[in-house]
Amino acid sequence: MKRLLLVVLLTLSFVCTQLFAQGKIDLQDSDTVMSILQKNTGQMVELRMKSGEKLGGKVEKVGIKLVHLSQLTGAEFFDAAVNADDIAAVVVRTKK
Repeated sequence: MKRLLLVVLLTLSFVCTQLFAQGKIDLQDSDTVMSILQKNTGQMVELRMKSGEKLGGKVEKVGIKLVHLSQLTGAEFFDAAVNADDIAAVVVRTKK
């Protein structure tokens, strides 16, 4: 019984760690920062701003000029509306 429980717990821990990693970015010739963000709606990303600042969180909605992030890294109870023109790069975790 203890072995079965141990096997189940190990399997669950492996599966849960895989949930945090996303697939690789499938970059197309016509992609923009905004299209990459739209493809990652509902996922955790880190935005590198042109000012050098880093802002991480879950992509909730991508508009024409703004990106809505929730569950901000280090400030989980806050949301942010980020000006799309200020985003220099999108960082997506693809491996654990």
